[in-house]
Amino acid sequence: MTLFSLARKNIVRNLSQYFLYIASMVFSIIIYFTFVTLKYSDTIAEQTASSQKLDSLMSGAAVILIFFVAIFIAYSNSFFMKKRKKEVALYALLGVRNRQIGFMLFFENLLLGLVSLVVGIILGFLCSKGLMTILIYLMGYDVIAPFTFSGTAVLNTSIVFLIIFLVTSFQGYRLIYQFKLIDLFHASKKGEAVPKPSKGVAILGILLIVIGYWLAMQDLFTSKVWEKVGFLMTALIILTTVIVGTFLLFHSVTGFVLELIKKNEKWLWKGLHLMTISQLLYRIRGNARTLTVIAVLSATTVTAGGAVYGLYYNTNDQVLTADPSTFMYRQTDAKSDEEVSAILPDTKYDEVIEALSVTFHAKELNDLDGSGKRIYTVIDEETYNKLAAIQNKDVLRLKEDHAVILDIGYDERLSPDYKGKTITTKNNTAITFQGVKTQTVLNAGTAGITVVVSNHTFEALQKDGESLTYRVIGMDKASVDLSGEMAKEIPEEGQFSSAPQDFQLALESVGSLLFIGSFLGLVFLAATGSIIYFKVLTEAEEDKSQYNMLHKMGVSAKEMRKSIASQVVVIFFVPLAAGLCHSVVALKAFSSLLMMDLAKPVLIWMVAYTVIYGLYYILTVASYNRIITQNNKTEG
Repeated sequence: MTLFSLARKNIVRNLSQYFLYIASMVFSIIIYFTFVTLKYSDTIAEQTASSQKLDSLMSGAAVILIFFVAIFIAYSNSFFMKKRKKEVALYALLGVRNRQIGFMLFFENLLLGLVSLVVGIILGFLCSKGLMTILIYLMGYDVIAPFTFSGTAVLNTSIVFLIIFLVTSFQGYRLIYQFKLIDLFHASKKGEAVPKPSKGVAILGILLIVIGYWLAMQDLFTSKVWEKVGFLMTALIILTTVIVGTFLLFHSVTGFVLELIKKNEKWLWKGLHLMTISQLLYRIRGNARTLTVIAVLSATTVTAGGAVYGLYYNTNDQVLTADPSTFMYRQTDAKSDEEVSAILPDTKYDEVIEALSVTFHAKELNDLDGSGKRIYTVIDEETYNKLAAIQNKDVLRLKEDHAVILDIGYDERLSPDYKGKTITTKNNTAITFQGVKTQTVLNAGTAGITVVVSNHTFEALQKDGESLTYRVIGMDKASVDLSGEMAKEIPEEGQFSSAPQDFQLALESVGSLLFIGSFLGLVFLAATGSIIYFKVLTEAEEDKSQYNMLHKMGVSAKEMRKSIASQVVVIFFVPLAAGLCHSVVALKAFSSLLMMDLAKPVLIWMVAYTVIYGLYYILTVASYNRIITQNNKTEG
């Protein structure tokens, strides 16, 4: 019998034990293969021909996926090998040579990888249609994606995973040479070293997290700390303090909290509370590094996903703010205007308005380009109020010689403080700003920043500026195709702006970001849940004898299930709570940076993440109970 055939028989006989490891590899391959299939898909390329960013985005995301999948498989492999150390030791004890054991493990791992690769690619092919349809839908297209089989994706996936499997197989080969026989027999009982809790370390951990939070909450544009320390260094300090603080939190702070709970003797001696709290004290501190990884991964997934979903959620509002009218352009000649009218269906409103393009001396405002001049589009109060009434906006009441500026990009940290400031034309016609509005009645893509003046001032400014005539069109429903037809009829100097076209471009950009972010988030989430799953089930194997002893002492199965559920809920949800706290702070800072209210979309994202994460908890508790129950039945 060759080593390869022995490895094959080993796999067939122990398939149930290998299932988790195979499942984690198959899942990684499905994720990577479907992602690469989308990257090379002609359907996606045709739909997004105008978006050059998607290809580079997916290439970047593919690199992140390779990196993360490699770590995930290596992590799964280390748990898998840990379970097999006792078996390896038995082979050595029976006189099998180390070299033969090493090659057997190498072939076993490689065979598992190859089987997983074939299964993963087949399932990935079946999943690709659904995921492709989701991506196209998120990008604003109404197309059902076909089944696509990409030879390039198969080759790419095969090369990437064969390299990963060769590396992990080599790790398996080296296992027999890395440990003494006695260590292999007791390997399953070894966890992380259990540190002693310390008040000083606990205070330091909380302090570090508070420092990280404080730095993150500082305004990026106005903070003296960010300015003096520098952007990259401050970001690095935030990451370091929060990650180290989180580790110290699990190292000591949680230990003190559990010790405090333990002092409640009335509660402690009820049921299996004493055993539950003792197990947790060991596991929380003994698994501080793992729990820190879970918390950081959860924070990264929720922050990245929440931020991108927030942008997607607000896309419509952002476009409506920039393009209050469905279409707008500057009239340049009668012919193109007539051709536009010929293809226009029923409209909600179709107005022609007069405006001015005026160059102002604006020394009182921030002088960004050094010229001291600013060019604004100017309309009168009557025109503004007419459009405002059509667009359901508040009417404006201006003081004489005063103006209101309509600046949708206004940021009080960066923009000029308009109120009370005076600007003048070349003929010394002065206007004073009485305020600023962050909503406009003219499409920003055509008119830019607009200034509203009184009717009298508008007449006075006519000698200072260039006269403009804009056509402003509002429709209940308009398609991108209609937008394209209109664009063909309007010359470039018409500065045509289209809400449907801008909405489509925004969806293409943010929708693809959301898809990629969700995809990576799903991988991170699966990895997070799987890491805890592997960890808890490894500990379940170690706890079998203790629960069997309780079973023999007459402790009911219900009490044992309650104790298991209580332990696992802490292991699962304490790092999740820490991760969610980190992401709330990060998203608050992100929200402030973008001047966007992300509360609702972020809350939706967090709930979705917690629900999926909770499914892992239910699965883990069920598997833990099954191991203990089966062992109790076997041992009696």
